[in-house]
Amino acid sequence: MSNTSSNVPTALFLFAHQDDEFGVFQAILDEQRQAHRVCCAYLTDGGISPVRRNLESLSVLREFGVTTQDVCFAGQTLSIPDGGLHEHLQTAADWIDSWLASFPGVTTVYIPAWEGGHPDHDVLHALAVHLAQERGMLTQLRQFPLYNGYRCIGPFFNVLTSLPMNGITEKTSIHWKSRLHFLYYCLCYPSQAKSWLGLFPLVLLNYLFHGKQLLQPVCVERTCQRPHNKTLYYEKRGFSTWAKITAQLSALKLARQSSQNLPQIRKCT
Repeated sequence: MSNTSSNVPTALFLFAHQDDEFGVFQAILDEQRQAHRVCCAYLTDGGISPVRRNLESLSVLREFGVTTQDVCFAGQTLSIPDGGLHEHLQTAADWIDSWLASFPGVTTVYIPAWEGGHPDHDVLHALAVHLAQERGMLTQLRQFPLYNGYRCIGPFFNVLTSLPMNGITEKTSIHWKSRLHFLYYCLCYPSQAKSWLGLFPLVLLNYLFHGKQLLQPVCVERTCQRPHNKTLYYEKRGFSTWAKITAQLSALKLARQSSQNLPQIRKCT
């Protein structure tokens, strides 16, 4: 990673999957308007079509002015499969730690919210929060919602809706012209057409009736708590369980404490 050559203010975006950027379209636009460098990293390979998914996200990011050299597909390089980030915690943690360290002027780090939607999202959130704590960067982190099952019944879910338990929500109105552009970009992931059949109508409704970029600060203690007290969306879908995810994250934290003599981090239970 050759990121140290630039000393301009830099905004970092950590994503689990190619297309997760739809949750921060307005934030990317705002960072670009402030003449900040925008750098993005994806921590899983995207599934059965990694190259195709990479190209789709690159195409969308270029619409915002993000350069190809500022986008890292770490998940593909590290062979971390979609849905399997919790099985490659140490590898991912080492890469993220090096990536964070390689930028001299970080203004904000954007990460998926702690919301119980997809296990990869929550795992990436926890990794980023604890690595940022080690580096004294917690105040620079902002979490953005993608989807979750909070207060939803059956197979239904919320899109771009923050959890109140995650703290005060910072809201930025999205201009109607930008909303139309963003909706178009949401149609630029044909490899994920099946997923977007469910997502797109809810994104459309959100833009029609709310149309705000939602961001929240992060809290280390929250990563030791269930995102909410109902069945998590990824548990409904059978992707993983809270017990499995938290056990693996706790094991990684203890291993890092032992190897680096870090201050003790409370074990999640």
